[in-house]
Amino acid sequence: MKRSLLFEPVKLGKLWLPNGVLMAPLTRLRAEADGTPGEMIAKYYEQRASAGLIISEMTVVSAKGQAYLNAPGMYTEGHRKGWRRVTDAVHGAGGRIFSQLAHAGRISHPSLLPGGAIPVGASAVRPAGHVHTRSGSQPYVTPRALEIGEIGGVVKEFADAARMAMEAGFDGVELHSANGYLLDQFLRDGTNWRQDGYGGPAKGRARLLLEVVEAVTEVWGAGRVGVRLSPFNGFNDMSDTNPRETFTVAAEALSGRGLAYLHIFEPVQEAWLTPRLRQAFGGALVVNGGFDVETGNAVVEGRSADAVAFGVPFLANPDLPERLRAGLPLNRPDPTTFYTGGARGYIDYPVHSPIV
Repeated sequence: MKRSLLFEPVKLGKLWLPNGVLMAPLTRLRAEADGTPGEMIAKYYEQRASAGLIISEMTVVSAKGQAYLNAPGMYTEGHRKGWRRVTDAVHGAGGRIFSQLAHAGRISHPSLLPGGAIPVGASAVRPAGHVHTRSGSQPYVTPRALEIGEIGGVVKEFADAARMAMEAGFDGVELHSANGYLLDQFLRDGTNWRQDGYGGPAKGRARLLLEVVEAVTEVWGAGRVGVRLSPFNGFNDMSDTNPRETFTVAAEALSGRGLAYLHIFEPVQEAWLTPRLRQAFGGALVVNGGFDVETGNAVVEGRSADAVAFGVPFLANPDLPERLRAGLPLNRPDPTTFYTGGARGYIDYPVHSPIV
């Protein structure tokens, strides 16, 4: 019987992974009020340690970059200790885990930020929609455009968080330049209307991402840093007039910088830009966007990608790689529990128990 390359060992940067079934970053909002991950989060990731690589949920690099209540952080000693429990649990179960580092930018609210500060963004472009706060649902506010003199501080926040992630025992970090958060806000022209060196053409809009990549790679060294992009994702009211050009320029600029991988979110049914980005980047590529075992096998065996990140299936199936490998039925996820807190719908999904 032919063995699928999806379940064979794969090298991403400095890491040899036992399989190409990666766990995509998935926001679950189970941290403590101050952003510290507790024992339940450690259990959740430990249960999923059979993934070739776990990419953690979005973890903010600063109190000024918070997006959601009960989302985890990476900027206090308590955060470091909490994440150390997580990485110890994952490594004890034989797994590997990257920390996904992010800054929410405009996708926040004054009630979530220190001193009731106005959220920052690439430009003063207000997002449509609402955010959940302690006083209920509130409309997003118009952000304040980051000033040139503040940008170095944001870069430093990413570098400091990357250093803390190393101290917390992670195997590497992924920079979240997707889904409408700050790095993505700078990259796409729907949210970046700047006329300085961080705006204008795609090369200028990619500048902040490249400066963060450089700073974080100095912390981790080559082969331990990944980047996530989402060219067509309209989540968080995002848009770009020419995603083909924008993201090709970004992929070319990221090439040759010693990254472990480039992680592209593009729905499998519409994935026409990913092959171009793979060529432009020239390194290891991880794809994500509604893949199943058949389409995942096809993309890896066709050499269009090196690994596939699975999102929602991992929520309900802690043992997903084995279920996919053996053709076993999958548990059905319960969307009503995705962000509710507590153990239900989080650490209570069963693993497959063979009949003996």
